[in-house]
Amino acid sequence: MQCSYNATGVCARQILFDLTDGKVHDVHFVGGCPGNQVGVANLVEGMDVDEVIKRLHGIRCGGKPTSRPDQLAKALIAAKEKAN
Repeated sequence: MQCSYNATGVCARQILFDLTDGKVHDVHFVGGCPGNQVGVANLVEGMDVDEVIKRLHGIRCGGKPTSRPDQLAKALIAAKEKAN
């Protein structure tokens, strides 16, 4: 299932990804600096969606209440809810 999520509170505007058989694939962040985004995308490739959520949900960036990893976790939560 191909998914998109409009990110808020971070420099990335949108997160695109695929969920197949409960696994996360092909994560792409639209906007923002590429280094961390590519790193996060590569680290979560093929991981179980619940494990990614567990590891990334709630991560903050400095004084911000969210981060790109946290936004990815929120995107995955939303995708799971939509699928059910």
